[in-house]
Amino acid sequence: MSRERALAVARVAVLGVAIVVALFPFWWMLVTSLKQPVDIFRGVSLVPQHPTGDNYSRLFGDYHMGSFLVNSLIVVTVSVAVSLVLGTLAAYALARFRLRFGLNQSALVAALLVRTLPPILLVIPLYLTLTKYGLLNTRLGLIVIYGGLNTSFVIWMMQSFLEEIPKDIEEAAMVDGDSRLRALFRVVLPLAAPGIAATAIFSVITTYNDFLLALTLTSTPAAQTVPVGVSTLIGKIQIEWGPMAAAGVVGALPIMIFAIIVQRHFVRGLTFGAVK
Repeated sequence: MSRERALAVARVAVLGVAIVVALFPFWWMLVTSLKQPVDIFRGVSLVPQHPTGDNYSRLFGDYHMGSFLVNSLIVVTVSVAVSLVLGTLAAYALARFRLRFGLNQSALVAALLVRTLPPILLVIPLYLTLTKYGLLNTRLGLIVIYGGLNTSFVIWMMQSFLEEIPKDIEEAAMVDGDSRLRALFRVVLPLAAPGIAATAIFSVITTYNDFLLALTLTSTPAAQTVPVGVSTLIGKIQIEWGPMAAAGVVGALPIMIFAIIVQRHFVRGLTFGAVK
Protein backbone atom coordinates (compact mmCIF):
# COMPACT_ATOMS: atom_id res chain seq x y z
CA MET A 1 0.00 0.00 0.00
CA SER A 2 1.37 3.40 -0.97
CA ARG A 3 1.98 6.09 1.61
CA GLU A 4 -0.71 8.35 0.16
CA ARG A 5 -3.30 5.57 0.28
CA ALA A 6 -2.31 4.68 3.84
CA LEU A 7 -2.74 8.32 4.89
CA ALA A 8 -6.13 8.46 3.20
CA VAL A 9 -7.27 5.29 4.99
CA ALA A 10 -5.96 6.66 8.28
CA ARG A 11 -7.87 9.93 7.79
CA VAL A 12 -11.09 8.06 7.03
CA ALA A 13 -10.59 5.84 10.08
CA VAL A 14 -9.96 8.79 12.38
CA LEU A 15 -12.97 10.62 10.94
CA GLY A 16 -15.13 7.53 11.44
CA VAL A 17 -14.03 7.17 15.05
CA ALA A 18 -14.71 10.86 15.68
CA ILE A 19 -18.22 10.56 14.20
CA VAL A 20 -18.99 7.48 16.30
CA VAL A 21 -17.74 9.15 19.47
CA ALA A 22 -19.76 12.30 18.73
CA LEU A 23 -22.99 10.47 17.88
CA PHE A 24 -22.79 7.72 20.52
CA PRO A 25 -24.34 9.76 23.38
CA PHE A 26 -27.29 10.74 21.20
CA TRP A 27 -27.72 7.12 20.03
CA TRP A 28 -27.63 5.93 23.66
CA MET A 29 -30.25 8.54 24.59
CA LEU A 30 -32.46 7.54 21.65
CA VAL A 31 -32.20 3.84 22.51
CA THR A 32 -32.95 4.48 26.18
CA SER A 33 -36.01 6.53 25.25
CA LEU A 34 -37.42 3.50 23.41
CA LYS A 35 -36.80 1.00 26.23
CA GLN A 36 -39.18 -0.22 28.86
CA PRO A 37 -38.15 0.50 32.49
CA VAL A 38 -37.18 -3.13 33.13
CA ASP A 39 -34.90 -3.12 30.06
CA ILE A 40 -33.19 0.12 31.13
CA PHE A 41 -31.98 -1.45 34.39
CA ARG A 42 -31.36 -4.92 32.97
CA GLY A 43 -27.94 -4.08 31.54
CA VAL A 44 -26.03 -2.43 28.72
CA SER A 45 -27.69 -2.74 25.32
CA LEU A 46 -27.19 -0.66 22.18
CA VAL A 47 -30.61 -1.60 20.77
CA PRO A 48 -33.97 -1.74 22.55
CA GLN A 49 -35.05 -5.33 23.19
CA HIS A 50 -38.75 -4.43 23.36
CA PRO A 51 -39.21 -1.03 21.66
CA THR A 52 -41.98 1.10 23.10
CA GLY A 53 -43.27 4.64 22.75
CA ASP A 54 -44.61 4.81 26.30
CA ASN A 55 -41.83 7.13 27.41
CA TYR A 56 -42.85 9.71 24.81
CA SER A 57 -46.56 9.41 25.60
CA ARG A 58 -45.83 9.83 29.30
CA LEU A 59 -43.52 12.74 28.56
CA PHE A 60 -46.20 14.73 26.76
CA GLY A 61 -49.15 13.42 28.78
CA ASP A 62 -47.91 13.41 32.37
CA TYR A 63 -44.92 15.75 32.36
CA HIS A 64 -46.15 18.72 30.24
CA MET A 65 -43.30 18.49 27.73
CA GLY A 66 -45.47 20.13 25.09
CA SER A 67 -45.77 23.29 27.21
CA PHE A 68 -42.04 23.34 27.94
CA LEU A 69 -41.18 22.96 24.27
CA VAL A 70 -43.60 25.68 23.14
CA ASN A 71 -42.28 28.03 25.81
CA SER A 72 -38.68 27.45 24.72
CA LEU A 73 -39.47 27.99 21.04
CA ILE A 74 -41.37 31.22 21.70
CA VAL A 75 -38.84 32.64 24.15
CA VAL A 76 -35.84 31.76 21.99
CA THR A 77 -37.35 32.96 18.71
CA VAL A 78 -38.60 36.32 19.99
CA SER A 79 -35.63 37.13 22.25
CA VAL A 80 -33.03 36.27 19.60
CA ALA A 81 -34.94 38.19 16.91
CA VAL A 82 -35.17 41.29 19.13
CA SER A 83 -31.51 41.08 20.11
CA LEU A 84 -30.42 40.67 16.47
CA VAL A 85 -32.35 43.77 15.40
CA LEU A 86 -31.19 45.98 18.27
CA GLY A 87 -27.66 44.59 18.42
CA THR A 88 -27.07 44.80 14.67
CA LEU A 89 -28.20 48.43 14.51
CA ALA A 90 -25.95 49.32 17.46
CA ALA A 91 -23.03 47.39 15.94
CA TYR A 92 -23.51 49.22 12.64
CA ALA A 93 -23.34 52.57 14.43
CA LEU A 94 -20.11 51.54 16.20
CA ALA A 95 -18.61 50.20 12.97
CA ARG A 96 -19.39 53.22 10.81
CA PHE A 97 -19.18 56.22 13.13
CA ARG A 98 -16.18 57.25 15.21
CA LEU A 99 -17.13 58.75 18.57
CA ARG A 100 -14.93 61.09 20.53
CA PHE A 101 -12.77 60.07 23.48
CA GLY A 102 -12.57 56.46 22.27
CA LEU A 103 -16.19 55.75 23.16
CA ASN A 104 -16.47 53.13 20.43
CA GLN A 105 -14.02 50.83 22.17
CA SER A 106 -15.48 51.63 25.57
CA ALA A 107 -18.94 50.67 24.35
CA LEU A 108 -17.64 47.33 23.02
CA VAL A 109 -15.89 46.59 26.30
CA ALA A 110 -19.05 47.46 28.24
CA ALA A 111 -21.09 45.15 26.02
CA LEU A 112 -18.59 42.36 26.54
CA LEU A 113 -18.56 42.83 30.32
CA VAL A 114 -22.33 42.32 30.44
CA ARG A 115 -21.90 38.95 28.77
CA THR A 116 -18.95 37.84 30.90
CA LEU A 117 -20.70 38.36 34.23
CA PRO A 118 -21.56 35.03 35.91
CA PRO A 119 -25.34 34.51 35.66
CA ILE A 120 -25.53 33.75 39.39
CA LEU A 121 -24.70 37.43 40.06
CA LEU A 122 -27.69 38.56 38.01
CA VAL A 123 -30.30 36.21 39.45
CA ILE A 124 -31.39 38.25 42.48
CA PRO A 125 -31.52 41.67 40.72
CA LEU A 126 -33.43 40.18 37.78
CA TYR A 127 -35.82 38.34 40.10
CA LEU A 128 -36.61 41.52 42.04
CA THR A 129 -37.02 43.54 38.84
CA LEU A 130 -39.42 41.07 37.24
CA THR A 131 -41.38 40.80 40.49
CA LYS A 132 -41.75 44.58 40.64
CA TYR A 133 -43.19 44.76 37.13
CA GLY A 134 -45.33 41.63 37.37
CA LEU A 135 -43.29 39.68 34.83
CA LEU A 136 -42.13 36.86 37.07
CA ASN A 137 -43.05 33.40 35.75
CA THR A 138 -44.02 34.75 32.32
CA ARG A 139 -42.69 34.24 28.82
CA LEU A 140 -42.44 38.00 28.38
CA GLY A 141 -40.16 38.25 31.39
CA LEU A 142 -37.79 35.65 29.96
CA ILE A 143 -37.88 37.32 26.54
CA VAL A 144 -36.89 40.68 28.06
CA ILE A 145 -34.03 39.16 30.07
CA TYR A 146 -32.62 36.98 27.30
CA GLY A 147 -33.10 39.72 24.72
CA GLY A 148 -31.09 42.15 26.82
CA LEU A 149 -28.30 39.69 27.55
CA ASN A 150 -28.04 38.55 23.93
CA THR A 151 -27.98 42.11 22.60
CA SER A 152 -24.56 42.72 24.14
CA PHE A 153 -23.24 39.56 22.48
CA VAL A 154 -24.75 40.53 19.13
CA ILE A 155 -23.14 43.98 19.32
CA TRP A 156 -19.71 42.47 19.94
CA MET A 157 -20.02 39.89 17.17
CA MET A 158 -21.69 41.99 14.49
CA GLN A 159 -19.42 44.99 14.95
CA SER A 160 -16.44 42.98 13.74
CA PHE A 161 -18.41 41.52 10.83
CA LEU A 162 -19.73 44.90 9.68
CA GLU A 163 -16.32 46.53 9.87
CA GLU A 164 -15.08 44.09 7.22
CA ILE A 165 -17.64 45.32 4.69
CA PRO A 166 -16.17 48.23 2.65
CA LYS A 167 -17.84 51.58 3.18
CA ASP A 168 -17.62 52.26 -0.55
CA ILE A 169 -20.42 49.76 -1.24
CA GLU A 170 -23.05 51.54 0.81
CA GLU A 171 -21.73 54.96 -0.23
CA ALA A 172 -22.34 53.95 -3.84
CA ALA A 173 -25.89 52.98 -2.93
CA MET A 174 -26.38 56.33 -1.20
CA VAL A 175 -25.12 58.14 -4.30
CA ASP A 176 -27.82 56.29 -6.26
CA GLY A 177 -30.44 57.78 -3.95
CA ASP A 178 -30.70 55.39 -1.03
CA SER A 179 -30.79 56.71 2.50
CA ARG A 180 -28.25 55.31 4.95
CA LEU A 181 -30.90 53.13 6.56
CA ARG A 182 -32.10 51.81 3.20
CA ALA A 183 -28.51 51.13 2.14
CA LEU A 184 -28.03 49.22 5.38
CA PHE A 185 -30.98 46.91 4.77
CA ARG A 186 -30.59 46.61 0.99
CA VAL A 187 -26.81 46.33 0.65
CA VAL A 188 -24.94 45.85 3.92
CA LEU A 189 -27.09 43.28 5.72
CA PRO A 190 -27.27 40.85 2.76
CA LEU A 191 -23.45 40.91 2.63
CA ALA A 192 -23.33 40.35 6.38
CA ALA A 193 -25.74 37.37 6.25
CA PRO A 194 -23.03 34.82 7.17
CA GLY A 195 -22.11 36.85 10.24
CA ILE A 196 -25.76 37.23 11.22
CA ALA A 197 -26.26 33.47 10.88
CA ALA A 198 -23.21 32.70 13.04
CA THR A 199 -24.33 35.18 15.68
CA ALA A 200 -27.89 33.86 15.60
CA ILE A 201 -26.94 30.22 16.10
CA PHE A 202 -24.68 31.05 19.05
CA SER A 203 -27.47 33.13 20.60
CA VAL A 204 -30.07 30.43 19.97
CA ILE A 205 -27.94 27.70 21.54
CA THR A 206 -27.06 29.83 24.57
CA THR A 207 -30.65 30.88 25.19
CA TYR A 208 -32.19 27.48 24.52
CA ASN A 209 -29.78 25.71 26.89
CA ASP A 210 -29.95 28.22 29.73
CA PHE A 211 -31.03 26.61 32.98
CA LEU A 212 -30.19 28.88 35.91
CA LEU A 213 -32.15 31.97 34.90
CA ALA A 214 -35.13 29.97 33.63
CA LEU A 215 -35.21 27.92 36.83
CA THR A 216 -35.09 31.01 39.05
CA LEU A 217 -37.50 33.22 37.12
CA THR A 218 -40.20 30.62 36.39
CA SER A 219 -42.15 28.24 38.60
CA THR A 220 -44.92 26.60 36.53
CA PRO A 221 -45.20 24.86 33.14
CA ALA A 222 -46.91 28.02 31.87
CA ALA A 223 -43.48 29.65 31.44
CA GLN A 224 -40.83 27.01 32.17
CA THR A 225 -38.50 26.02 29.34
CA VAL A 226 -37.16 22.63 28.23
CA PRO A 227 -34.05 22.50 30.49
CA VAL A 228 -36.20 23.26 33.53
CA GLY A 229 -38.84 20.77 32.40
CA VAL A 230 -36.26 18.01 32.07
CA SER A 231 -35.04 18.70 35.61
CA THR A 232 -38.54 18.02 36.96
CA LEU A 233 -38.06 14.36 36.01
CA ILE A 234 -35.48 14.04 38.78
CA GLY A 235 -37.48 13.14 41.88
CA LYS A 236 -36.48 12.79 45.52
CA ILE A 237 -36.66 9.00 45.37
CA GLN A 238 -36.09 8.01 41.76
CA ILE A 239 -35.20 9.38 38.33
CA GLU A 240 -37.47 8.79 35.36
CA TRP A 241 -34.72 7.65 33.01
CA GLY A 242 -37.02 6.69 30.14
CA PRO A 243 -38.99 9.96 29.95
CA MET A 244 -35.78 11.89 30.61
CA ALA A 245 -34.07 10.26 27.63
CA ALA A 246 -37.17 10.98 25.52
CA ALA A 247 -37.06 14.61 26.70
CA GLY A 248 -33.42 14.79 25.61
CA VAL A 249 -34.30 13.54 22.13
CA VAL A 250 -37.26 15.89 21.76
CA GLY A 251 -35.35 18.83 23.21
CA ALA A 252 -32.38 18.32 20.89
CA LEU A 253 -34.47 18.23 17.70
CA PRO A 254 -35.19 22.00 17.38
CA ILE A 255 -31.50 22.87 17.71
CA MET A 256 -30.51 20.16 15.23
CA ILE A 257 -33.07 21.33 12.69
CA PHE A 258 -32.00 24.96 13.12
CA ALA A 259 -28.32 24.03 12.72
CA ILE A 260 -29.05 22.09 9.53
CA ILE A 261 -30.97 25.03 8.07
CA VAL A 262 -28.27 27.63 8.75
CA GLN A 263 -25.15 25.47 8.54
CA ARG A 264 -24.11 26.84 5.13
CA HIS A 265 -24.23 30.43 6.38
CA PHE A 266 -22.81 29.37 9.75
CA VAL A 267 -19.63 27.90 8.26
CA ARG A 268 -19.17 30.98 6.10
CA GLY A 269 -19.78 33.18 9.11
CA LEU A 270 -17.02 31.54 11.13
CA THR A 271 -14.47 32.49 8.46
CA PHE A 272 -16.10 35.78 7.46
CA GLY A 273 -13.43 38.47 7.46
CA ALA A 274 -10.65 36.05 8.35
CA VAL A 275 -8.78 36.81 5.14
CA LYS A 276 -8.71 40.23 3.58
